[in-house]
Amino acid sequence: MKIAIDAMGGDHAPEAPVKGALMAVDYYEDLEITLYGDEEKIKTYLDSKHPRIHIHHTNEKVENTDEPARVVRKKKKASMVLMAEAVKNKEADACISAGNTGALMSTGLFKVGRIKGIDRPALSPTLPTVDGKGFLLLDVGANVETKPNHLLQYAIMGSIYVENVRNIDQPRVGLLNVGTEEQKGSELVKEAYQLLQHAPINFVGNVEARDLLEGVADVVVTDGFSGNIALKSIEGTALTMFSMIKDTYMKSTKTKLAAALVKSDLKGLKDQLDYSEYGGAGLFGLSAPVIKAHGSSNERAILNAIKQTYHLVEANVVDLIEKEVKALQEREG
Repeated sequence: MKIAIDAMGGDHAPEAPVKGALMAVDYYEDLEITLYGDEEKIKTYLDSKHPRIHIHHTNEKVENTDEPARVVRKKKKASMVLMAEAVKNKEADACISAGNTGALMSTGLFKVGRIKGIDRPALSPTLPTVDGKGFLLLDVGANVETKPNHLLQYAIMGSIYVENVRNIDQPRVGLLNVGTEEQKGSELVKEAYQLLQHAPINFVGNVEARDLLEGVADVVVTDGFSGNIALKSIEGTALTMFSMIKDTYMKSTKTKLAAALVKSDLKGLKDQLDYSEYGGAGLFGLSAPVIKAHGSSNERAILNAIKQTYHLVEANVVDLIEKEVKALQEREG
């Protein structure tokens, strides 16, 4: 298997992508990785030449300030663009970047292309739950304006991914709403509810944001606007909570002693709420796996993104989505 990685994307590039790649090739004996970026900087973190890690040199990279829609046209030699070009040309099975999210979505769409029958790709991270299983949320920002049929496609793609990559049989699919009652919500949600009821998925109805971390569903679908707000709220709440806990434990000698006693337990809780432990956010709906790793990814987060990508390719998720969408279209006439 061959995976292309944007070595210059993210807050800790190229160190995190390079070290994550080294960990991954030790983990998978049949994996080859090509790192796209500044060769001199990449080699700083390669102790010695690895037979299954290759470097594709380029000095150009995508900045966070770059306008996403113009990246493909204006920065043809950027590490992110060349990475996606490798997937398009079948030189790699999949690609990963921790860089500019909008630019990656644009690059993936224009270079890799959509699966036939999918109207809009969805940006889809796996978020933590209290039981440690996690749930897939889609869309979290690829599309702000969404139609009911798009939510139906998200549900099908998400269900296929969770069943085949995360090995959850008959994954529960929920529709994010302001209440669990069928008649609640906007016209978009009401129409989507009717479509999901008759879809080839295990639809469990509407779910509320307050129940997401309790594991009310394995797959949760929503429009990109609401999904992005939910994602940022979960991430922000977790960070704020741990900041408050830390401040509480640092208030006095007594609380500092208590902190020392529960330090390992708190570390475990923090890891449980860290969604980078589940990998990156998949751009589902594209004709090959494109994974967006978190911008602040360290080498472990990159490793998890590579593991996720490996299993996506191994399980032929793109082909399964394409077949299911085709079957759905045939049933609809």
